Amino acid sequence: MFYPSDRVLVAIMNNRRDFDIARDEGWYRIPTKYAPPNVSEAAVLAFYFTRAFAEKWTIHWYAPIRGHELARRSDLFPDEPDHPRAGETYYKVQIGPLAELEHPIPSLRWRRITFIDTTWDRFTAAEEINDLYASGADGLYVTLKEAGFHPEREYNVREGGIRYEVDVAIPCLNGTVAITTGDRPAPPYALHDPDVETVRRAAQRLGGERPIRDDL
Repeated sequence: MFYPSDRVLVAIMNNRRDFDIARDEGWYRIPTKYAPPNVSEAAVLAFYFTRAFAEKWTIHWYAPIRGHELARRSDLFPDEPDHPRAGETYYKVQIGPLAELEHPIPSLRWRRITFIDTTWDRFTAAEEINDLYASGADGLYVTLKEAGFHPEREYNVREGGIRYEVDVAIPCLNGTVAITTGDRPAPPYALHDPDVETVRRAAQRLGGERPIRDDL
């Protein structure tokens, strides 16, 4: 039983071996150098499948977190002592039995995701990946969805060799409408707290919104 405010950590599952370990041995590894700051606070670990799986770009499985410890890769995989990352440290996250979502959570478009920190109430109500995020852009995100857009949240864009993560984005056929609602760094062309019509005009100038997946 989980409470609405319990933290859920969504992590990448990009190969079959790691999924078999999670299912059969009850643990998942996170490199400490890439780990999000909330590993110790999460009550649930969920897995976002990449293209390595038939159910790609979707969350199907989750499990309760029982604890975690630090370990070197050579301790986790003693049969691979000469691996290039044998000496690197990982969080070994211990988990309970996997549970399958009745309604999987898809990503409407292919996008790069590392970790998502969300809550149990958002996780159980989400219809797609972007519903998991929580920020000051919640209101604009909902408004754009109601206007017929399929906005992306916490979306990476590049400008002048610099990578930005903007609050909201509308991927278009000829570019991206980047939107910021606060003071986080953003490319100079980003729209700041725009209304729907401003977003619509910007999307039209870029050839219209890019279609979502056709296999849902």
